[in-house]
Amino acid sequence: MPGTRKLGRASDHRDAMLRNLVTSLLENGKIETTVEKAKETRCMAEKMITLGKTNTLHSRRQALSYITKEDVVTKVFAELAPKYADRNGGYTRILKLGPRRGDAAEMAIIELV
Repeated sequence: MPGTRKLGRASDHRDAMLRNLVTSLLENGKIETTVEKAKETRCMAEKMITLGKTNTLHSRRQALSYITKEDVVTKVFAELAPKYADRNGGYTRILKLGPRRGDAAEMAIIELV
């Protein structure tokens, strides 16, 4: 369930961070972050791709209210949604990398399938 992890941040900081992570993931196709952040990012990124599959004005406005870049929303609706049209969820993959050198936080790569 999205939004259940606090990630050691205030709610407004956490929301802004997740919006940026989702935008970067959809823009680049792959990002490297901690495992906990990757799991939260997966929930919201899959919701954005599902919105793109409906392709209505309302769903486009909902995606624009969450994703921070307008060209990324266009990419979701034009490229990613048709690519996953026959798939019912599971648009992302999380690969664990091991501990980070500085603080030993578990790192992961999250990427679009």
